[in-house]
Amino acid sequence: MNPEEGRPDPDIADLVPGFLENRRRDVVFLRASAQRRDFPSARRIGHRMKGMGAAYGFPAIGRIGAALEQAARERDAGGVLRETDQLHAFLERMEAGHAS
Repeated sequence: MNPEEGRPDPDIADLVPGFLENRRRDVVFLRASAQRRDFPSARRIGHRMKGMGAAYGFPAIGRIGAALEQAARERDAGGVLRETDQLHAFLERMEAGHAS
């Protein structure tokens, strides 16, 4: 795993699978939000990810969340989709066991 993308704190390791599963749900919801142009919902998810990413040991998720929040603030559906794709790719790498 690339340390810049994530290294969960061993004290909360049991919470990480649920955190990542919630991010997978966010991918589905964010894609639908971009299609509906529901920018307030996308902004809230991005903001939450920005704060929680580092807390769970995944600064990459925090960076993606910040970019999502900004794209939603700018009402940029393409930007929301691009960042959602980044999140999806990150989660796929995590599932494969090697975030890089």
